[in-house]
Amino acid sequence: MELQPNREAVVRVPVATLWADPEKVRPVDRPALADPPDIAAWVGGMDRDQQVDECVLSQLLLGERVLVTEVRADGWTQVIALDQPAGRLDRRGYPGWLPTAQLTAAPQAGPSTDPLVVDALLTALRIAPDGPVALPAVVLGTRLAPAGGPVDGWRPVHVPGRADPLWAPEGDVVPLPAERPEPKEVLATAERLHGLVYLWGGVSSHGIDCSGLVHLAWRRYAVTLPRDADDQAEATTPLALGEERPGDLYFFARPGRRIHHVGIVSSEPHGEVRRMLHACYLQRRVVEERLPPHREATLVGAHRV
Repeated sequence: MELQPNREAVVRVPVATLWADPEKVRPVDRPALADPPDIAAWVGGMDRDQQVDECVLSQLLLGERVLVTEVRADGWTQVIALDQPAGRLDRRGYPGWLPTAQLTAAPQAGPSTDPLVVDALLTALRIAPDGPVALPAVVLGTRLAPAGGPVDGWRPVHVPGRADPLWAPEGDVVPLPAERPEPKEVLATAERLHGLVYLWGGVSSHGIDCSGLVHLAWRRYAVTLPRDADDQAEATTPLALGEERPGDLYFFARPGRRIHHVGIVSSEPHGEVRRMLHACYLQRRVVEERLPPHREATLVGAHRV
């Protein structure tokens, strides 16, 4: 079924990158445009400046829903990412452009099943148990619909755009939790991304930015937070400084400007000493550190999800 404006579609590749403007895509971005994309090669092929180019808006994971707003003949589709709230941009979700080949029409609603979520940083989906790889590098936080019970350590799952189930290692997928997680559980998930490369707009275990780290860590536990830091601040509960606990959030803004950075509180504060885990634009990595002076100077609050 072809994609049509004003109808939903879903991502059919492990990670689809959301672009601001198809005309601003660079030669270095070719691996991210393929079907399936090679996100590891794309990130590895960029220099420090290319990693923070604002032509990238966000990333969507396998099975993520979009609302199609325009389909172009040149292979690009304009969408609203429905699972990434962005009140400042569009009340429906995060707007941008995706390669049409990385989408498929949304399936008709099937029987309700308890969804699974990928708990490994990366896993591969195979055609048969221990068989050839069909989809490599499916990332942490990806939701999958089970297609049956485990078989010899493998779990069949439904995948958008494919008639037959694919198989995931049973230990790499877990039931999506029904109860809200403790903040420290979310922190523990985010800590597994320590050292990951910084990527502007990144929301995957290939590369990630500050608000992407927060969004993805909570997504793993079935909690949908907005995509950008300023919207995340609007969607969370302010705390008095000193009341924050591990798993809460620190927000940062320059005087008279909107919030531009977010980090995850990594330990209880001790006097004026505060620590956080965050995707650091300056160091181009996910790091855990004491707030340096320039962060203390722009700290505007602590919040709880």
